[in-house]
Amino acid sequence: MSRIERLRAVLPENTAAYITAYPDIFYYSGFQSEDARLIISAKKAIIITDSRYTLQARVQAPEFELYDIKNGLKGAFELVSEEKILFQEENLSVKSYNALCADICKKTFEASNGAISKPREIKDSGEIAKIRAAEELGDRAFSYILERIAVGRQEREIALELEFFMRQNGASGLSFETIAASGVRSAMPHGVASDKVIEKGDLLTLDFGCVLDGYCSDMTRTVAVGELSERAREIYEVVKKAQQTALDVISEGVKLSAVDKAARDVIRTSGYGENFGHALGHSVGIEIHENPCFSPRAEGVVQKGNVITVEPGIYIDGFGGVRIEDVVAITEKGTEILSKSTKELIIL
Repeated sequence: MSRIERLRAVLPENTAAYITAYPDIFYYSGFQSEDARLIISAKKAIIITDSRYTLQARVQAPEFELYDIKNGLKGAFELVSEEKILFQEENLSVKSYNALCADICKKTFEASNGAISKPREIKDSGEIAKIRAAEELGDRAFSYILERIAVGRQEREIALELEFFMRQNGASGLSFETIAASGVRSAMPHGVASDKVIEKGDLLTLDFGCVLDGYCSDMTRTVAVGELSERAREIYEVVKKAQQTALDVISEGVKLSAVDKAARDVIRTSGYGENFGHALGHSVGIEIHENPCFSPRAEGVVQKGNVITVEPGIYIDGFGGVRIEDVVAITEKGTEILSKSTKELIIL
């Protein structure tokens, strides 16, 4: 079943979808620009853009009927017979919504409540292959940067070299701003790179990712720069055990919350429960944060086609922190860890 057909299968009778969020525009059409809108109905697939992107739309979205926005948005909606239109409320301002309703008064607009993006939760084999390739580039970048981490270098320098390597080797962009946090700053889960100088005995957490062929990678490794204290070693081993425990329970049909609990219980029973405040993981795809996720409040179960991170961490204010993260795909063959870099403690 094609992606358009999957959307049509969940649309209520006499209802079309008006798609304004770029990730969904790209997902359903393959068109790589935010300067477009889609209308998908039972019989029509329309891409709305302007003359700057006509050729690009014909090449990237050949299944779609091309409509020039200069002819007015009303004309595009007149091409579909459906009376109800689902729209992406999280991506449409009140002003735009009011203008839409006033201009296209013969249609009824209704919030989609995530229905339009829902099919993206299940990745097909082609999507998983693209994420796998992005993760492979991440693994290569990690091997590259290990040779360049040293006492006296700034976090910003390390992050920049990591990012440059990924760009130089095919990445079109970054999944998110690179996290490079050393010493006491490693206790900050989102400690983006600063001008702090790496010191002997520091823990250094690197959380980074790239965009390759439209899909994101995500990986975290924490390394030691010089010998660590016994407490730091203990924290590292607890996090590694928590992650492996979660990885061992992931399989199709397992509750999402149960996977989170598996890792959280290890950290809690080791005495660090209060130092693990975030969810265990999030889905990765066209966006770096997608659904579903592993968290205590997550509903639903693991499904074939999910691609989700597993990233437990322990963060101690004034001391430092450790996080280890892999991206996991649930395929027909079972659970596949897409990031391959070692998780044994690396001492540089």
